Amino acid sequence: MRPSPTQLARCRAANLPRAALLFVACTPLCLAQSTDQIADAATHQPVSATWTADTGLRLEGLGAAWYASANGDDFRYLKRTVDAVLDGGVPPATDSLAAGLFGRQLLLLYRVTLDPKYFKAAETLRRQLSPVCGLVPQTPSRASGATPPSACQAQPFLAEYAAVFHQPADFVALTHTFEAQNRNLNASPENLARQAIALVDSLPYYPAADPGRARLLKIFRHLAAALSAAPIPRQQPPLSATCLTIYAFLRGVRLGYLPDSYDASALRAWQPIAASAGQNLLEPASLLLAATEADLASINASHRGQTILVDAWFNSQTRRNAAGQTESFHYKWSDFSDSGYSLLGHMFRSYGVGTGTLDSAPTLSNLSAAQLYLIVSPDIPVKNPHPHYMTTHDADQIAAWVHGGGVLILMENDPPNADIEHLNLLAERFGIHFDNVLHHHIIGEQVEDGRIPVPASGPIFHHPHTLYMKDTCAISLAGAAMALLRDRGDVVMATAKYGRGTVFAAVDPWLYNEYTDGRNNPHIYSQFDNFAGGQELVRWLLDHVPARRGPGKKTTSQ
Repeated sequence: MRPSPTQLARCRAANLPRAALLFVACTPLCLAQSTDQIADAATHQPVSATWTADTGLRLEGLGAAWYASANGDDFRYLKRTVDAVLDGGVPPATDSLAAGLFGRQLLLLYRVTLDPKYFKAAETLRRQLSPVCGLVPQTPSRASGATPPSACQAQPFLAEYAAVFHQPADFVALTHTFEAQNRNLNASPENLARQAIALVDSLPYYPAADPGRARLLKIFRHLAAALSAAPIPRQQPPLSATCLTIYAFLRGVRLGYLPDSYDASALRAWQPIAASAGQNLLEPASLLLAATEADLASINASHRGQTILVDAWFNSQTRRNAAGQTESFHYKWSDFSDSGYSLLGHMFRSYGVGTGTLDSAPTLSNLSAAQLYLIVSPDIPVKNPHPHYMTTHDADQIAAWVHGGGVLILMENDPPNADIEHLNLLAERFGIHFDNVLHHHIIGEQVEDGRIPVPASGPIFHHPHTLYMKDTCAISLAGAAMALLRDRGDVVMATAKYGRGTVFAAVDPWLYNEYTDGRNNPHIYSQFDNFAGGQELVRWLLDHVPARRGPGKKTTSQ
């Protein structure tokens, strides 16, 4: 069994309520053993240059496992497989399901690595699939021989492409294909499950205001009801249909598309499969998708309907993507590259929390639907020629929101990379002051000065960790503010109560993808476990949400 960077921390989390039900085959200290076992089997299959739908489904599961565990081996296997296929050119999209699954992996690799070759390949696939999926209008002369919309099986890829590369018109065509398929759907369990999967994997990319979103949610709920009308089969045949149904139900509940009652039937069906995972490793694709969602089902019930907003006003940096478009990046949920917070967003979504972005100045009105608000490394002119500095009015609005019960998260940076002076207008309201100093300075790969040992049984961290922070400031405290973590005499994490709310402050944005996702230089970064530390911090933050402040606005991505 290969080790996972977060396995130990997750196994020790004995307070998860469904552990005994979900993983009866596992020891009490290893809640996710079945998931890790299945992922291990997937990465030990020979890399092939031939692409099939089954290969795509297996890599879908492996990508989900990577995001749930930060095991870099998963990502490296996925990348080797896609690169082997691409060495022979982009496969022709003769099978839209297989092509769509290949496109999903291309988009993942582009978003993570920013290598334009993956974008170009994805663009080629989209062009091939456009006639099949109705993204290009049929001319009158070709209408009689046009491919029916029901032939499209690539909607999740095309929806993600449309969201990432700003093609809003594509959603109209994709909604049409789903509606056409629903009218002509063969009601076998396999077909119902695959259609439910396509919907639950496409909906996160639909804009909240798109009129097709509500129509597709209605279709998805209808399919879920049809699938649940009879008990989910717990044994073969077919195991894949069972696992896909489990995945669709659990993911649908976690993202707020289905009521909580769908959890129960899915978890009952998963129990015997998890117990016999070792006997089913010849089919790791659908197993792995179900296993990753079953892992998350243990923790996501208590915070569904809550929302965390990440700031995109004080840090509003942009860059050009491979399509030449301007996009927001740097500490954003949608940024999958080294600079992003996509993995941190996944940690929150694992608890059922919606992730949204606030790209305007914070006011009580636009914070009112959120329970948590994250401000990271505010801009300076070298990062953004036109920075939005914190003002006294902004600080008044945010402080009033915290006083009412909000959880404010402040992650500063070192002076050459972030505005400290103006953020202190806000932080000092709570007895927290970010010092204009440079500590934990790293030169090249001499990472020792960034090592921060964390003992067990602390206010946040119940288990020992070795965190990594590169080039930080420091914190001074006043009033009722308290240190949560110190390193070499510095306060590196602090907290304060303010009315019904809570403030958390850190001297570094230490949870960005570069230092959490496990794919970068394992020789150096395997000695740190920011991912596992981040999981504990997310749990602590959510524990400090005093009560639900309303239904929240779920702007949830995958």
